[in-house]
Amino acid sequence: MIDDIEELLAEIGFDSETSVLTYRQAQVLALRERDISQADIAAALGTSRANVSSIESSARENVAKARETVAFAEALRAPVRVRVPAETDLYDVPQMVYEACDEAGVKVDHTAPDLMKIVSDAAGAAVTGRQVSTPLIVGVTSEGMVRVRHQE
Repeated sequence: MIDDIEELLAEIGFDSETSVLTYRQAQVLALRERDISQADIAAALGTSRANVSSIESSARENVAKARETVAFAEALRAPVRVRVPAETDLYDVPQMVYEACDEAGVKVDHTAPDLMKIVSDAAGAAVTGRQVSTPLIVGVTSEGMVRVRHQE
């Protein structure tokens, strides 16, 4: 089991020097993604299940932070940024995005329903039903990629 994961990490080019994950975190995540129980991982690694749980939790937090960092960097370089105030109807968001993209000369390859779903999914609890409950920023890159961030 561990040998297979070490081969997988080598095959996909995992490098703990350039990753936000430690080698052990990468091992645990790779095993968990293959539905190996924490108890079985602990036995294979010679540690406790509680330690494996802690390693997995830290790894998932690091991945979430890395995703947020990438979203932040993409938002910085996005030529289109649309501020969506709280209490905006989700059905109004596509038109807001389309108008801003037209002004910037950026093409969005999403229909209005698709765009609403992207915004709703990415916003999570910031959208309740059809209403935006927390201000959002919808960024669109020059390649047409849509990124949604909560406005602080």
